[in-house]
Amino acid sequence: MNTIFSSILLQAGNSTSDGGASLLKFITGGGIIGYIIVVLSVVALAFVIMHFVQIRRTALIPADRVTALREIVERGDLEGALEYSALPANDCYYLRVVGAGIKRFLRSPFGAFEIKGAMEEAGAEETAKLYRTMDVIATIGSVAPLLGLLGTVQGMIGAFDTVAAGASNNANYYEALAANIAIALITTFQGLVVAIPCVSIYGYLRNRVDALAGECAANAEEIVTLVERGARKGGKDS
Repeated sequence: MNTIFSSILLQAGNSTSDGGASLLKFITGGGIIGYIIVVLSVVALAFVIMHFVQIRRTALIPADRVTALREIVERGDLEGALEYSALPANDCYYLRVVGAGIKRFLRSPFGAFEIKGAMEEAGAEETAKLYRTMDVIATIGSVAPLLGLLGTVQGMIGAFDTVAAGASNNANYYEALAANIAIALITTFQGLVVAIPCVSIYGYLRNRVDALAGECAANAEEIVTLVERGARKGGKDS
């Protein structure tokens, strides 16, 4: 048994002396399950980058479009505000939410009573879309440690099979045993390395979405107030 652990420690010592070889070992040393975890890590990285680009105030609630829409609504040009919101070049989270409310106000006979509800429904739908795309990161964060555990079980099964075969029947007994134990440990390591950042980043992104959704709701509330004020003024003038 001492010889087995000496072999493992010797491999670890050799890997430590060569940082590049050590890193390569952690990437390729997990077998098939390890490669699956590596692929999942690449997918998770792509989604993380995409969401860091997408979930920004300048992307979801651009200040220039908020100001432009407010000015159009203040002039009482709700049709113009709806057209501005529907322009593909202006497409963003904020305008999709506010545009839904203005459209309901103009198209429905009960629009004055439904505008706020329409915006809330649109906001909930747009937020849910962001959550659904972020679920990929959460899923990878949940699956990666399970795959690591699966690799651990696979490695331990291989280790016990090697022990069962016995040193007398296998000239490379200790090397094979150490390799199977290494697979078990490396896949566990890989799973945790992928899962911990995924879970942490997912929590951060959800909080970021919630904060921006709240900011969008506050801006939308201003539009509701302007529209209702204009509707009351129009009623008095008539």
